[in-house]
Amino acid sequence: MNQVITEGLQLMPPAFAEGLAQWSREDGRPNQDTYATAANAALVAADADFGTCLEIVKIESTTRLRFTGATPIRAGLYLQIRARIKLISGTAAVARIGAWAGSSANTNIAGVAQFGPSRAVDTFGEVVELSAIVGVGARTGVDMVWGGSAVFGHFGIDIIGDNGGVFRIEDIEITDATDIYYRELMDWVDVTDFGAIGDGITDSRAAFAAADQAAQGREILVPAGVYFIGSTLGLDARVRFEGRVVMPDAARLALNQNFDLNGYADAFGDAELGLRKGIQTLLNQSDFEGFDLNARRVILTEPLDVQAAVGNRTTYANRRVLRNGQLTPDNSPAWDDDFVVATAQWSVNDPRKLTNIANVAQIPVGSLVTGAVGVGREVYVRARDIAAGTITLSLPLGVPPQTQSYGFRRFKYLLDFSGFQNLQRFVITDIEFLCADRASAIMLPIDGLVVQVQDCFFTGPKDRGITSPGEACQGLQVERCQFLSKEQAERVEDRVSVAININSNDAKIRDNRVVKFRHFMLAAGTGYLISGNHFFQGDDVPNGVRSAGLIFTGINIRSTVNGNYIDNCSIEWINEHDPAPELSSELSFGALTINDNIFMSIRSAPWFSFLVIRPQGPGHYINALSICDNSFKHIQGAPLERVDAVDSSVAPLDGSRTKNFLMQGNTFHGIVRDTQNPVTLAVTENSPQQVWEVDLRDWLPFEGQARVAASALPEGPLRNSANVVQYVTPYATTRHGVGRGSIRLNWPQPVRGTVQLTARCDTP
Repeated sequence: MNQVITEGLQLMPPAFAEGLAQWSREDGRPNQDTYATAANAALVAADADFGTCLEIVKIESTTRLRFTGATPIRAGLYLQIRARIKLISGTAAVARIGAWAGSSANTNIAGVAQFGPSRAVDTFGEVVELSAIVGVGARTGVDMVWGGSAVFGHFGIDIIGDNGGVFRIEDIEITDATDIYYRELMDWVDVTDFGAIGDGITDSRAAFAAADQAAQGREILVPAGVYFIGSTLGLDARVRFEGRVVMPDAARLALNQNFDLNGYADAFGDAELGLRKGIQTLLNQSDFEGFDLNARRVILTEPLDVQAAVGNRTTYANRRVLRNGQLTPDNSPAWDDDFVVATAQWSVNDPRKLTNIANVAQIPVGSLVTGAVGVGREVYVRARDIAAGTITLSLPLGVPPQTQSYGFRRFKYLLDFSGFQNLQRFVITDIEFLCADRASAIMLPIDGLVVQVQDCFFTGPKDRGITSPGEACQGLQVERCQFLSKEQAERVEDRVSVAININSNDAKIRDNRVVKFRHFMLAAGTGYLISGNHFFQGDDVPNGVRSAGLIFTGINIRSTVNGNYIDNCSIEWINEHDPAPELSSELSFGALTINDNIFMSIRSAPWFSFLVIRPQGPGHYINALSICDNSFKHIQGAPLERVDAVDSSVAPLDGSRTKNFLMQGNTFHGIVRDTQNPVTLAVTENSPQQVWEVDLRDWLPFEGQARVAASALPEGPLRNSANVVQYVTPYATTRHGVGRGSIRLNWPQPVRGTVQLTARCDTP
């Protein structure tokens, strides 16, 4: 490339014959003496070697000759200054190309070379060629490296040594020598041509920016070296990194044509740092909606604190996507849990807060809270106030003592968003979290909306798959993911890992496969759509214990569980996060639909049930529940007693108030009792009885009471003791017998026969 041609630059100084007033005896600056009036200089018209030339008698220790015109200096432009000189008579000397480096402020640039190589001029009549190359960049062969602040120069020669010699000088040439360094029609620009220095110390930001401006569709080349970029920089051209850059943590690099992990790993020479800096830029620009990991595996040496990587914000609401790669921890202590024990006070008036904690500064946000009494599952530290000695929890505690000792365990996550106070519409897709039994996978922000996790693999999380320490799980979508526990060889009762916990509302959990965790999901909010999932929690132990797959800890949850494969685990419904667990002026267990699912049990203990309600305080009842069109199946072992159960170890379920409960259309295999509501069964009395008592406890679910006799239709004739057909109608009375589970049909007279009885344990 020749900028004299492409940009019309004027480099060549005029010939001496055009006038010596343009040639300074000093630096070439304005108002300095010129050779036009010098007694020791004259034009020679017809030298045998040079033609018309300048003859000078040396009368100063350094005799200078400088062109007074300002020759332009530009990034990417290399100038070659050439002159020929010979000794005519007198004393020999040394000569070199000399220069004066000028800045945009019209001042001399200190600290840069301003002369070229010296050559002896000591043989009479011998022509000596002088040459030097000047440019912004520190390339091999550049004699005068002036850096990015140079904008012009004055060029000529210096004659150094004893006085008395007579020298003749041919017209000086200044030409574009850029082609020495650039290939013709090159498709890149080199940052060192714009003043970048790869010493890891000198701030090369301006040089990078200048190279980007000059690229105009070509690539930027960053040659070998370490280049310090002192502040945020955006590059619109594609960049090829042979060296790497270093930046302050707060400074961002926007590679607008290399905006992916390959680009950032090359830029910073490290995939982990490249991932952090890429995410930092992702949440600080509007040109890209996502950051692609290029199907690369990134080994993390510590949990990736996403907010700390971004640095300048704790909230963000625009849609952003992290996609297509694998994250895994190294084998270092950075992944070890933090564990703190502290004594705290709790009050029912503020059930999400612990107070009077002396060592609150040691307790990290995001810690799992445990305690001997009253601490439900999956309660996390949402916030802390060190000055006040208080902690805010993700969920209320369930009536602990006023003062007790608590444990706070902080798991370590590959992606930890807990530094964000609010993060919305963040999408994680096609990422494998290869946790390797050393790390958990994702900790969500403290607050937010519509976080999406799609098409991801969670392989071997040490403790948790997806953890919500606050309410960023509002509208959470987890879809088409694989959760593979590290505890697959363990017995069910020995497992501790949890795939997902949700504290807030309106989550969509769809089409996931979850293998052998302690629990698939604990859901403490409302408004869930849970469909198409297969969660399997069995083991090979005969008569084995089974844990809950889905745990709902609200009471009126307005949710559907539809089309799932619920494999060797149960659905548990419990109000364990209720600080006042007894029923008061509130809705009770209800607004749940469990339809069209496959329930499977293999080798489970016969007392195992697929559906369990666990009231934690008195007075609760079922109010709006649908369990329809499901398949319940058990194989390899004694039949299960029933598919439903009430755990009344803390409090019973009030069967006298059941409302709007439908359980029908289900199929049962390997189950002793086919529970249903309403239930229709044939009631037969072989001897005449005036009162027929029908015990429905084997059919009515959840220890329901026989509250309604919907119909009683004779099947065939009813006969009296004389075997005479009787045309009579009974009246029914309800809630008799043990557990109030019987209905009595009262006849006008003793009769025998068969009646089809339809009864219910609920009222509308």
